[in-house]
Amino acid sequence: MADEVQEFDVVIIGGGPGGYAAALYGAAAGLHIAMIERDKVGGTCLHRGCVPAKEFLETAHVRRTIEHAGAFGFAVEGLNTDFAVSQRRKGEVVDKLHKGLSGLLKGRKVTIFEGTGRLEADRTVRVVDGTDAGVVCRGRDVILAAGSVPRTLPGFDLDGTFVLTSDEFLDLSSLPASAVVIGGGAIGCEFASMLADMGTTVTILEGLPTILAGCDSEVVNVIQRVFKKRGIEVRTGVNVTGHTPVAGATTTAVHVEGGDDVEVEAVILAVGRRPRSEGLLGEGTGVEVNDRGFVVADPVMRTANPHVYAIGDIVANTPQLAHVGFAEAIVAIKSILGEPATPVDYDRVPWAIYSNPEVAFCGLTEAAAKERGYEVVVKKDPFGGNSRAQIIGETDGVVKIIAEKRPDGSAGQILGVHMAGPWVTEQLGAGYYAVNWEATAEEAAGLIQPHPSLSETFGETLLALAGRGLHIG
Repeated sequence: MADEVQEFDVVIIGGGPGGYAAALYGAAAGLHIAMIERDKVGGTCLHRGCVPAKEFLETAHVRRTIEHAGAFGFAVEGLNTDFAVSQRRKGEVVDKLHKGLSGLLKGRKVTIFEGTGRLEADRTVRVVDGTDAGVVCRGRDVILAAGSVPRTLPGFDLDGTFVLTSDEFLDLSSLPASAVVIGGGAIGCEFASMLADMGTTVTILEGLPTILAGCDSEVVNVIQRVFKKRGIEVRTGVNVTGHTPVAGATTTAVHVEGGDDVEVEAVILAVGRRPRSEGLLGEGTGVEVNDRGFVVADPVMRTANPHVYAIGDIVANTPQLAHVGFAEAIVAIKSILGEPATPVDYDRVPWAIYSNPEVAFCGLTEAAAKERGYEVVVKKDPFGGNSRAQIIGETDGVVKIIAEKRPDGSAGQILGVHMAGPWVTEQLGAGYYAVNWEATAEEAAGLIQPHPSLSETFGETLLALAGRGLHIG
């Protein structure tokens, strides 16, 4: 009934990775949980982000495999791509995961309200629209997990024809023959890589001096070199000012300040995401929001209101990664339960970029370590000498490990692990543990890697870092 206040232990606004993780974790601890979701549980990550994008990247991987089948003795002629089939498959994968998540939430007796939640005074949350509009609930504690939406740029209004964000791109049933990707970060490089593998002519336009800002320079060099080899044009340090549809054509001209226009069939905006904080807070909530619209939270995810927490993409100065939202959810619930909660160390979270080649890293880059005053020892090993990489025919890539230099010049604590190459997103686990457990190079080098495996490159780099590499100095 509208305006009748329903009481819960925790009310969560948002059902994306952070929100549903908090709901499942809290319910497992016996808390009475309500979750308010404006669209579908799973959020952007499941429906319009991580999962759909990786399904399309896997489509591109399958096509690459078929195209290179001749090297393995298979004759393949007349390869045709029906992207609508991949789109349907994406829908099937997403639907299956959505049903599984919905079943988990139901099984743990999480109450789900459909609509947009707004926090008001006294930890009261009102559903302002949607199926359950008018519902009012109150939690002893509230968690804000409203997520984010794609950013846009002046001069690039979303028109449903030429200009797309990740949301529209992931709904395409056919791919353009040519495209500009504005933004050379993780999302932009993933989209550019997938499109190029599927036969689209791609140009990346990036305003910063380099693509993949924040990655180690060795990794960036690998990606730039391979992208160039694959025909992806990368233009950095550029300012795009708008676009003009070409009369009588199905293309538009993207204007680059001081440079030549780029004429393409599609413009994909990959310039980051902004918090979905508009309308989230009513009067008297006691929650602080910064000038960019992000909610300010302390290390245990508590806002300026001690009974309101914030997690996920909406939180200021944190990486917008689904798995970070998972971790923050656990920290928030443990804090609510009064249990010891170890804050997320954002310097040491794992990053994964599913371009071709893939990128994965954890910890400090070489440049960042030096900026913080560390003297470092660095070792790197390319995948070209790895037997498994040669077997699968994917030898572009490198593993680079940064460690603190001891007074005697040897390598001490591992500060960062950085990878580019085949399936490195699945190989980072050992590096993540090494960095987060503050292992020394010698300690980590003592662990055995299976042979032949891609992970041997990580093991070989550790051995070299510890002073006695088998194949590298």
